[in-house]
Amino acid sequence: MDIASLLGIISGISLIISAIFIGGDFHSFINIPSMMIVGGGTIATTFLTFQFRDVYAAFRAAYFVFSKDKEEPNDAVATMIRLCYISRKQGLLELGKIQTKSGFLKKACGLIADGSPEHVIRAALLTEIESLKMRHYIVQDVFRKMGIYSPAFGMLGTLIGLVQMLNKLQDPASIGPSMAVALITTFYGSLLSTMFFLPVAGKLKARTIMEVINLEIMMEGAISILDNNNPVIVYEKLSSFIPERSRKPMAKMSLQDSLEKI
Repeated sequence: MDIASLLGIISGISLIISAIFIGGDFHSFINIPSMMIVGGGTIATTFLTFQFRDVYAAFRAAYFVFSKDKEEPNDAVATMIRLCYISRKQGLLELGKIQTKSGFLKKACGLIADGSPEHVIRAALLTEIESLKMRHYIVQDVFRKMGIYSPAFGMLGTLIGLVQMLNKLQDPASIGPSMAVALITTFYGSLLSTMFFLPVAGKLKARTIMEVINLEIMMEGAISILDNNNPVIVYEKLSSFIPERSRKPMAKMSLQDSLEKI
């Protein structure tokens, strides 16, 4: 579980609920028609904007983002160093037998084992990276659009509530409760946008950047292996992708377990 995401959700919801309880009655913030307008309208418009498989992929990606720890670039560096040792000791053909969960790394090893030239390997792997960016952009855009739609439907619900309130002006006692109901839809829309949809989109974007960095480490590592570089040179080259404070020294990297982590 991503600790930062968990802390953000718990602290945010806790502060909002606490503020509601301190300032008044919690039941005043519960209104079924307002939930229908904001929730139903946002979902309906999202399905109108995107295909069903894109919306499904977005929520599935959000689940994995919050349930899995982020990938560590140092693990990718360690993996490529281990592959460098394997290629130098057993030959490039041995890389074709590598077992890994990463399809990208498997493809890179397969291209090296097949004797593909550097420009072919780089072009194939860059295509994979660009395709991943586009797929992830669509997933992020689902939540960005939901972050735009929910406040808009909140305002729409408020306008509906105001119209209903104006129809009851002859009853002054109903104006206050009607106004509260009219405003609650704006609260729902803003809450969903700022507390859930936009933060999830931001989290997905951050994870995409991290994943792209890992893939670029693998790509440059594969090119270095093809050039038969020394493992120390490979480490110095690939560690440049990682901030200096976060770099793990080569001597402290667990090379034996590196493939299992990728």
